[in-house]
Amino acid sequence: MLLSKNYKFWFCAGSQDLYGDEVLANVAAHTKEMVAKLNETGLLPYEIIWKPTLLTNELIRKTFNEANNDDECAGVIVWCHTFSPAKSWILGLKELRKPLLHLHTQYNEELPYDTIDMDFMNENQAAHGDREWGHIVSRMGIERKIVVGHWTDPVVQEKIGSWQRTAVGIVESSHIRVMRVADNMRNVAVTEGDKVEAQIKFGWEVDAYPVNEIAESVAAVSEADTNALVDEYYDKYEILLEGRDPEEFKKHVAVQAQIEIGFERFLVEKNYQAIVTHFGDLGALKQLPGLAIQRLMEKGYGFGAEGDWKVAAMVRLMKVMTAGMKDAKGTSMLEDYTYNLVKGKEGILEAHMLEICPSISDGPISIKCQPLSMGDREDPARLVFTSKEGTGIATSLIDLGNRFRLIINTVDCKKTEKPMPKLPTATNFWLPQPDLYTGAEAWILAGGAHHTAFSYDLTAEQMGDWAAAMGIEAVYIDKDTKIRDFKRDLMLGDVFYR
Repeated sequence: MLLSKNYKFWFCAGSQDLYGDEVLANVAAHTKEMVAKLNETGLLPYEIIWKPTLLTNELIRKTFNEANNDDECAGVIVWCHTFSPAKSWILGLKELRKPLLHLHTQYNEELPYDTIDMDFMNENQAAHGDREWGHIVSRMGIERKIVVGHWTDPVVQEKIGSWQRTAVGIVESSHIRVMRVADNMRNVAVTEGDKVEAQIKFGWEVDAYPVNEIAESVAAVSEADTNALVDEYYDKYEILLEGRDPEEFKKHVAVQAQIEIGFERFLVEKNYQAIVTHFGDLGALKQLPGLAIQRLMEKGYGFGAEGDWKVAAMVRLMKVMTAGMKDAKGTSMLEDYTYNLVKGKEGILEAHMLEICPSISDGPISIKCQPLSMGDREDPARLVFTSKEGTGIATSLIDLGNRFRLIINTVDCKKTEKPMPKLPTATNFWLPQPDLYTGAEAWILAGGAHHTAFSYDLTAEQMGDWAAAMGIEAVYIDKDTKIRDFKRDLMLGDVFYR
């Protein structure tokens, strides 16, 4: 997968020298043991690196600036083993630019009832020290994640691991570059947005290129390279001729292979990690990119249709956040198309004309080649499949004119009641929580778009934490949503994020 750096996280324990060298030696020994055992759990996607105990203004500031300058450091985990006067942290916290997690724990799990004395109390007082530290972070208005519990608890470990993925998303956000092939679809509101503000808020660079500049890269792909990729397609996917001449069908598939290679070479050369296309402006391209885009998404590129650069960036972001996840079920752009409104069988059919990532597929993946009224080009080849069952999240980042809002809907994906043999697209069918009627009303109230960045593998909490780090509003639609309360939350957001 097109990915990022070999990220690591720094573990920084806070203390001070009031209790002598023996206590500090114990703090160091405890934290080294904790870091080693956390790394052994298999529940953390990224390695934790032990750092010497932070005692003074100077050392804290120096350590945090070293974290800032380390490209592989994706975040800092802080725990105050003993009491750590919080004024010592002010300058370092002011200068820290990496994601921050406050692990509120302690070395021992149980009170040592028979032996506890004041020496033990002074050495093991995270309940005291972490509150002092938390106070200054709150007073300074610094966004951080707080995880509470004993460090050996798998629930705590899983929360740390979950936050690590969010932190990587925060760091990687400033490395996302979106290539716009042509412009947005005319007269469509949700695909628009303030690209300058997006770069200020999220770090995204969103640039436009003439269609024919990338078409030249496609045309430059050799016949040998194209044929080799076609052979790979034919080995990997089922071929559904559906009455078409086999050689004519293969020529259509070859066009998509040439587009995939040409697009990817252009993206690599120009250092872009996401791309948008628009069926209304295809220039010299022979087909609307379909199978080609699906394959690029599977490799880790973000994509948005009809020029929807916000979705392209979000898909890329979510693919980075799920990178290396064991048993991942997939991430893709999707679009709300049509409903099933039969009582007890409700749901939304998600699809797009062509461009759904095969990472979310369940069962066989086939290549079809059928006419497409959009784009006024020859029949495009595309991958067709149905998606996995399970719970996921659908997200929509919208520009409200004066600010951004991230809408996060938890959805339950399921199979359709019957096959749809005449529908030549990949599909997903889901029921938004808490139900179709409440979920759809809340989505529309919040201003959600019809394009979504969807993932089976991320949680609403992770995406909400990302939004908080970006300083934007996040609204949640889930099993607990009630419209009256949801309207109040939107009104509060309008006041707070104004």
